[in-house]
Amino acid sequence: MQCLLRLMACGALAAMSGNALATGAVADVRIIDRDSGAALATYYSNGECWVAGRPGAHYAIEIRNDTGGRLLAVTSVDGINVLSGATAGWDQAGYVLDPGEQYQITGWRKTHQEVAAFTFSDASSSYAERTGRPANVGVIGVALFRERTPRRVYLPPRVAPATPEPPASFSAPSARAPLAAAPAAAAASPPPEIPGAPGGSRESDAATNSGAKLGTGHGEREWSYVVDTEFRRMQREPNEVIRIRYDSLENLVAMGIVRPAGALPPAPNPFPHSPERQFVPDPPG
Repeated sequence: MQCLLRLMACGALAAMSGNALATGAVADVRIIDRDSGAALATYYSNGECWVAGRPGAHYAIEIRNDTGGRLLAVTSVDGINVLSGATAGWDQAGYVLDPGEQYQITGWRKTHQEVAAFTFSDASSSYAERTGRPANVGVIGVALFRERTPRRVYLPPRVAPATPEPPASFSAPSARAPLAAAPAAAAASPPPEIPGAPGGSRESDAATNSGAKLGTGHGEREWSYVVDTEFRRMQREPNEVIRIRYDSLENLVAMGIVRPAGALPPAPNPFPHSPERQFVPDPPG
C-alpha cells in the first residue's frame, strides 16, 4: 500500500513547488500540523519531497485510500515502525484502510486505545535517538500494499429462517460509530518505553536549538482506538512507497530547498523597450 504526503506552504516563503499535495498511484498522504490544523507544504529538491516542521508542534500523517479495495499502509517515522517500535521493514504490521477511507496517524501506538503523540523536536530528543537508532532521523515513509482478492467459490443459495418480530416494548440499541473513524491495525506490540520518560512526554521535546536537525519526539499519551484485522497482501513488495523528508524551516532555507520570498529575482519584462500602455492617454492640459 502506498501513502502520499500533502503539505501546506508557509506564508512567509516562496515554495519551489506550488503543489500542496504529493500524490501516488493508490493513496494520498498529507502531513498535518495538528496545532493549527493546516497541511504542510511540500517542497521538491533533487527528486525528493520535503516538508518544514515547526519545532514543538504536534503532527499527524494523514493517509487517504484512493482505490476501490482495501490497502495496508506500513508506516515508519525516522526509520521506526509506528505500530511496533521495531526498526522498520516492509513485512511488518500497518494500518488497513477501507476503500476511500481517510485516517490520521497521530503518534506511536502504545496500546489498542492509546498513542504517544508525534511532536517535532530536536533530533537529540527524538524517539529514534533516545532508543539508540539515530541514523534515519528526518524521514517519514509509507509502504502501500493492495489486498489479494480471494478466489470466488460458488455456494448454493440458502433460505434464511424467518426472523421473529421483536415485542412492542423492545427498544433497539442505536448504532455506534467507530471511534475516531479508526482503520483496523494489524496485530502489533506497543513500542518500548524509553528511559527517563514516564508517561511518554519530555520537556526538551518542545524546544529546538537554532539550526539543530529536526526529529520526532515521543509525546504525551492520547486516546486513539483501533482493532485487529486480517490482510493478505497481493505481493511481497509494496505496490508503492512514499518517502517524505522533513527538517526545520531554517534548515531547509540553509540547504537551499526553500527560498525566502525576498530572495526571488525581479520578474523579467518581455518588452522592455515598449511603454506599458493599455488605454488611450488623456490629452495635454
